[in-house]
Amino acid sequence: MANGVVGAKLPSDRSLTAIVPLPSLERFAETAAISLGAIAVSAVLFGLFILAIGKSPIELYSLMYTGGFGTWFSWQNTLQRAAPLLLTALCVAIPARLGLVVIGGEGALVLGGVAAAAIAIPIQGAPVVVAIGLMAMAGMIVGGLWIGFVGVLRHYRGINETISSLLLTYIAIALMNHLVEGPLRDPASLNKPSTAEVGDAYMIGSLPGMDVHWGLAVGVVCCILTWVLMERTTFGFAARITGGNIRAARLQGLPVGQLILVLTALAGAFAGLAGMIEVAAVHGRANASLIAGYGYAGILVSFLARHNPLAIIPVAILLGGITASGGLIQRRMDLPDATVLVLQGVLFVVILLSETLYGRWNFARLFGGGER
Repeated sequence: MANGVVGAKLPSDRSLTAIVPLPSLERFAETAAISLGAIAVSAVLFGLFILAIGKSPIELYSLMYTGGFGTWFSWQNTLQRAAPLLLTALCVAIPARLGLVVIGGEGALVLGGVAAAAIAIPIQGAPVVVAIGLMAMAGMIVGGLWIGFVGVLRHYRGINETISSLLLTYIAIALMNHLVEGPLRDPASLNKPSTAEVGDAYMIGSLPGMDVHWGLAVGVVCCILTWVLMERTTFGFAARITGGNIRAARLQGLPVGQLILVLTALAGAFAGLAGMIEVAAVHGRANASLIAGYGYAGILVSFLARHNPLAIIPVAILLGGITASGGLIQRRMDLPDATVLVLQGVLFVVILLSETLYGRWNFARLFGGGER
């Protein structure tokens, strides 16, 4: 048997079809129809909930559109919130190709932010490009090790990755609180324990002509590169086979253990990079503000996008717009700012229920494919 992915014996085209279906227009139509249907059903259910508490669903969705997409200011706010969602969604989508459900992106983001802020303290005076590069590397390495440990537990001990990644998130938050309130605390941060500021020179600027930081562009590029990796390389090909049928993958000589370790580490690296960007582009230091729920929202983004890196981009923008409208809804309708979180919860439940619909309809007839 081969020791690496490149040298592994891959199945023939005929056997491949039985293991992992090739992308097709039919699959795309099925995914789009069910995902859009889930969004519509969620909107109806949440509208009924708003109606039951004596508010107008029409006004709610109107304000949601205005607050997220109605003006150029709203669009910039939406894109700003979508930036970390792109990376935390990849933390879920990449292991999902192996059939793993990793939901610990919040912990990797938090620790990645702390690592970036910590390394920025001793390198003050270094060239900007070098400093930002070191901060990004620190965030990615710590995030990669954190979620990579989930892969280690899964591969070597058989521990469920969903449970371990969730529990590790609470440990990560506790560790962040310890570091920020203890060894890394800036004595000047009295009311809100924080690390020292990374400095204006090391802050990531905004995209030209927009009040949106460069983290958005980084997230989009990472999504595109991940799609290329998973869909156009031998490595991604082996991952798809493993996710489709792990027993068949082992019989073909694919290094399943290596795939689990590498992909979970890569997933964590993206979440850690999101934490670094939050520190270097938004907060300027690491503190409790890093615990903003982006890691949890990334789970919804990934599931709604069916773990497709390219589909994550529009879905993250949609979720970013919904989140950005929370303040406007609170002011105009006298509803809690967390109202949008209820909508996200309803959407996530409906998405999970819609999983049973895949493969039940024949979309081939719509495109002249006839009977399958």
